[in-house]
Amino acid sequence: MGSVPRVPPSPQRPAIIRSAVGIGVYAAAFGATFGAVAVAAGLSRGQAQALSLVMFSGASQLALAGVVGAGGSAWTALGPTLLLALRNGFYGVTLAPVLQTRGVRRLLTAQFVIDETTAMATAQEDRRDQRLAFWWTALVLFACWNVGTFVGALVGSAVDTDALGLDAAGPAVFLALVWPALRRVRARWVGLAGAVIAVVLVPLVPSGVPVIAAAAAAVVGGLLPVRGAGSPSGTPAATEGGAA
Repeated sequence: MGSVPRVPPSPQRPAIIRSAVGIGVYAAAFGATFGAVAVAAGLSRGQAQALSLVMFSGASQLALAGVVGAGGSAWTALGPTLLLALRNGFYGVTLAPVLQTRGVRRLLTAQFVIDETTAMATAQEDRRDQRLAFWWTALVLFACWNVGTFVGALVGSAVDTDALGLDAAGPAVFLALVWPALRRVRARWVGLAGAVIAVVLVPLVPSGVPVIAAAAAAVVGGLLPVRGAGSPSGTPAATEGGAA
């Protein structure tokens, strides 16, 4: 019997791993911020850790801690928390054809569909590199985020998140990740449309709603037909809609 030919590793693999580890370092610091904020808001260390393990969505977790810290109940925090987490469902529309998971594996994969994993995956041109970027980023971030949460919860309110500027680290890293995709004309139009939608809605609607509405612009852009869509899968023309 002939041996199965071995598929050589992707030449992008080292760069993808380095990027994932770099994002993991940021995730650890950001996770420590959440742990400290959560404990200072009145959550126990166990509750803060459980949120990082089960929810694993930094913006949603910080929103919940902020509402609880302001005197609101967990039920009051549920609304803005779910609104912020809902954008991950929009990301799933783009990532579904990339990851191609089925059954129980789809439930597991959904846990890791977040800003950073989506940005890392869609920044790659090759389908195999997209999967590699998604899973390396997902696993590294999950581990670092939870380690950071544990350390931050131990330190408690001793961390001055405003002085360190860690509240701005998340958006800055995400922008750096998606910047290569903005070389595409469609991506630039989608980004502009999302920004306009968010800016217009911020003074008019509750917190979290502008994020959801802006994400809808990306979904529409991804579903529109791509010029040259008849090219073979894996070429830039076939993947442009998803990367946008």
